Amino acid sequence: MRLKDKICIVTGAAQGIGLATALKFAREGAVVIACDVRREGVDAAVAACHAEGARALGFLVDVTDRAQVDAMVASVKAEFGRIDVLVNNAGITKDARLQKMTLQQFDAVIDVNLRGVFHCAQAVVDTMVAQGAGVILNASSVVGVYGNFGQTNYAASKFGVIGFTKTWSRELGPKGVRVNAVAPGFVETPILSTMPDKVLEQMRAKVPLGRLARPEEIANVYAFLASDEASYVNGAVLEVAGGMTV
Repeated sequence: MRLKDKICIVTGAAQGIGLATALKFAREGAVVIACDVRREGVDAAVAACHAEGARALGFLVDVTDRAQVDAMVASVKAEFGRIDVLVNNAGITKDARLQKMTLQQFDAVIDVNLRGVFHCAQAVVDTMVAQGAGVILNASSVVGVYGNFGQTNYAASKFGVIGFTKTWSRELGPKGVRVNAVAPGFVETPILSTMPDKVLEQMRAKVPLGRLARPEEIANVYAFLASDEASYVNGAVLEVAGGMTV
């Protein structure tokens, strides 16, 4: 098991990629700290990890609320004495064209997808530096590399996450902490559930593999990057997009 006894925090763990990552980490022997804004989702994620034979704890955390983030990290540190991996997965979309986007839509996405990543990373970094080891994994997107129609706020947040990743890898690499980002393409998650079938077909047509990704396929990449198998991977932005950007 690649993550045996590693203390791993996963935000946005109630559904989609976050839930798949929590379960993958559980199967790899990690102690999973599942965080989300929905209590029923957190409880379900913890129960699913337990069903895999893993130890898991759940926390109700809004990543835009620094006090909640700090309290969760303090509880984890008090319980286990260390924090080995942070997966900054929590994210939202509120799409609109530039001319139609409201300030509320813009601010909400930036607060969760960018400020939330900053909050969580800053909350764990002193512990990781003191340990001389740790891994921070940030959720970007191919939209954060190439942009996308109607996603000014989302693209800006995911571009920003790449900037975080590059900067932190330089700052923290010498201290034994690796920082990387994953940039998924189109993934079959609840975020896509509101999209018309015609749009989903158009999305599939852009991918040489001819299909959308499964959340588990993104989780597999997070598990690799979190493990010692990726011990020389730092500052990378790994696209997991089925070749859609080729």
